[in-house]
Amino acid sequence: MSRTTIADVAREAGVAKATVSHALSGNRPISEETRAKVLAAAEKLGWVPSQSARALANRRANAIAVVLARDPEVIANDSFFPAFIAGVESVLSETETALILQVVPDRDAEERAYRSLAHGRADGALLLDLRDDDWRVPFLDDLDLPTVLVGAYDGPHPFSCVRTDDAAPIRDIIAHLRDEGHERIAHVSGPLSYVHSRARAQAYLDEVGDDRLLREGDFTAASGRALTAELLALPDRPTAILYSNDTMAIAGLSYARAQGLSIPADLAISGFDDDHLSAHLTPALTSVSSDPAARGRAAARLLRADILGADPRTEVVDCNIVHFRESTGAPQTTAPTVSRRTP
Repeated sequence: MSRTTIADVAREAGVAKATVSHALSGNRPISEETRAKVLAAAEKLGWVPSQSARALANRRANAIAVVLARDPEVIANDSFFPAFIAGVESVLSETETALILQVVPDRDAEERAYRSLAHGRADGALLLDLRDDDWRVPFLDDLDLPTVLVGAYDGPHPFSCVRTDDAAPIRDIIAHLRDEGHERIAHVSGPLSYVHSRARAQAYLDEVGDDRLLREGDFTAASGRALTAELLALPDRPTAILYSNDTMAIAGLSYARAQGLSIPADLAISGFDDDHLSAHLTPALTSVSSDPAARGRAAARLLRADILGADPRTEVVDCNIVHFRESTGAPQTTAPTVSRRTP
């Protein structure tokens, strides 16, 4: 099968090859109607300019960036990031586009990083770990840096966005636990400054009605262990704990067993993100696979389109699947693994 060329795009859009080039580079005035036709034709045919052509015509860096203000320990142990990056890279490889990953210690360093990107180091950015009223959203808008928001951000913004439903899996797990007879259900969340952590915590609160058994973790094993110890020391301890990632859940499971508790007979446990080890624990851990690779692919495609001049849009990725395993089974029973896709 022959490779799609600029001539094919021009033919599909009904314009000259030079018009396709001008529509993508922005070096000549082109009507919005014509630009839209060119972009639609390019997307339909799956065509993007070659690396050399883009660099010469657009003076672009041919790179996009992800800046993370997280503890490197969290990044190293969290299963989300490698899969997300793999999804991004699978799209970038089509155009030999580079990915810049920068970890920063504080806000000042993060601001410097984004300014550097906007001054030619990268053509756009993927924004993760969104927070309520996130200062980075208006900051990147002022920098005029093409950006895709990865998460259910509800504040005003001019960017494309990849959204998922983080609340539905929590509701499903709580319903399952109640079916098994659990009434005192606790939740160890991630940092509540993060939009996705707050969405999960709010779903938990909506279901249980109060925050007496809600604890805020930081996604590390240390916080999972410490907060599990705190919850199990209560006079009327929980009979089930939902954790906001598998790292905390596995640490909590280990601590509970060290205290002589049987899982799930004495304590039911569930995680989130479905680490590759979770299904192989004893007992196997109930968790939520959220397909971060699919989110990475969607984010990279949106950013590529934005860099080429497309209008911002929101894409909802329906990817959350709850895997019910033995760690939340009925007391004194061993339940088979069951997978359920959230609505």
